[in-house]
Amino acid sequence: MSEASSSRIVIVGAGPAGIRAAATLVAAGLHPIVIDEGHRAGGQIYRRPPDGFVRTPEQLYGSEAAKARALHMLFDRQAAEGRLTHHAGNSVIAVHDGRLHVLGEGGVQVIGYDRLILATGASDRVAPIPGWQSAGVYSLGAAQIALKAQGVALGRRIVLIGSGPLLTLVGTQLLKAGADVAAVLETSSWRQQMRGLGGLAARPIVALRGLALRARLGGRYHAGVTLERIEANASGVTAMRWRDAGGRQRITPCDMVGMGWHLRAETHLADLTGCAFDYDEQWRQWLPKTDAMGRAGNGIYLAGDGTRLLGADGAEIAGRLAAAACLTDLGHVAPPIQADLRKLARLERFARGLARAFPWPAEMVRTLPDETVACRCENVTAAAVREGVDFGGGEANRVKSLSRSGMGRCQGRYCQLAVTELVAARNGCSPNAVGRFRGQAPVRPAPVGAFLRDE
Repeated sequence: MSEASSSRIVIVGAGPAGIRAAATLVAAGLHPIVIDEGHRAGGQIYRRPPDGFVRTPEQLYGSEAAKARALHMLFDRQAAEGRLTHHAGNSVIAVHDGRLHVLGEGGVQVIGYDRLILATGASDRVAPIPGWQSAGVYSLGAAQIALKAQGVALGRRIVLIGSGPLLTLVGTQLLKAGADVAAVLETSSWRQQMRGLGGLAARPIVALRGLALRARLGGRYHAGVTLERIEANASGVTAMRWRDAGGRQRITPCDMVGMGWHLRAETHLADLTGCAFDYDEQWRQWLPKTDAMGRAGNGIYLAGDGTRLLGADGAEIAGRLAAAACLTDLGHVAPPIQADLRKLARLERFARGLARAFPWPAEMVRTLPDETVACRCENVTAAAVREGVDFGGGEANRVKSLSRSGMGRCQGRYCQLAVTELVAARNGCSPNAVGRFRGQAPVRPAPVGAFLRDE
C-alpha cells in the first residue's frame, strides 16, 4: 500500500462533469488529480470502446457525437500535456479524514486531498418485479454499455421495460445496431406523460428529438403497461408477461429483458464525506444538499448526476460551477458563472418535467407480491422486508439489519429505493419518514489481497 498525502485538489469521476471541472482548474493554472473507474475518460454517457473498434462516434453517440468528441479530446490533450494527473481504472472505495482509499490493479493506495470534487454520476434506477432475478435480466445501462464498449446485444430477442428517455434511447440504439427488439414497455401512461409538458418545454429541441426516437420504435412501443412477471426456466428468461393500457394480457417471448426507470444518483462517497441529504419527493430518492455551485461543506463539492439528475449537458455545467466554487474558496480568480447558473435553472425545469412525465412506479413496488425478490444480491423477498418492519419498526437501517437487504455486492444501489417503498407502505407513510441506508466502506467490492503489503 502506497500513500500520497500532499495538498491537492482531487476529482472523482471523468464523465462530463469531471472533465469540465478538471479543465476549469487547469485553465486557472492548477494541477488536479482525476480518479476514474474507466480506462478512458468519458463516463457512462460518453463511454469509449477499446482501440480498434470499428463503430464511429456518430454510431455510438448519435446526435451527441460532437460533444463526446470534444470532451474526449479536451481531457486527453490536457492529460498528455501533463496538466492533470489521471488515475484510470481506479475505484475510490473509502473516504476518511481527508484521504481517499483507491483500488487499482496494484492494490490500494491512499491519496490525500485538500479539496474534493465528486462527479460520481448515476446508475440505473430499477424496480423489482416477479422474476427479475432470473438470468438474462439486465439494467438498461448494462445493455447500453455492452453495445458501446463491445458492440454486442445481450440477447437474441429483447424486451425493454421501465420508463423515461433512456428506455427509448436504448431501444433505438439496439435497433440501429441490428438487434431484435420485440417490445419496449413503458409504465407511464400517455396521460401521465402529458403532465410533464410544461417542464419539457424548457428544451423543446431535445423533447422533439426524443419523440423522433420513439417514432422509430413504431409498434414496438407500448405506453401505460402493467408489468406482471418475467417468465424464466433453468436456462434464463423465456418471456415477458404484461398487460397493455386496455388491460389485455400479453405474453412476449424473449431471452433478454432490459429494465430501468430513469436514474439513481450515485451518492455513496458523498455520504462517507459527511454530506447532508434531503428526500426529493418528485425524484423519490435521497439527494445530497449543496448550494447552487455544488458546495457541500468541508471542502467537498458535488457535480453532475450524483447530486442533480440533469443529464450530460447539466453535468458539464455543474462541473464548471463546482470548479469555480473551489477556485473562489481557494482565493483564485474564477470564471464568470451567471450564464451557467441560468442554463442550469433551465435544465432543472426540464428534468422536473421528465420526473413528472415518467415517474418512479411507487404503487407497483409497494404492492409487490410477497414472493417477489426485492434484493437480488441477498435474495431477500418482499415478504422478508415486510416481516422486518413488523418485527423491528419502520426505520430503513433497522429493516436492513434484520432482512439483510442492501448488504450485498451492490450495497443497496439496486434495492434501496424499492425496500424503502415497501417499508413506507407497511407503515403507511412516505419514504422520507423511513430514512435511507447509511453508506459504508468499501463502497465497491474489494479483494482482501488488495489491502495486504509485503513488509
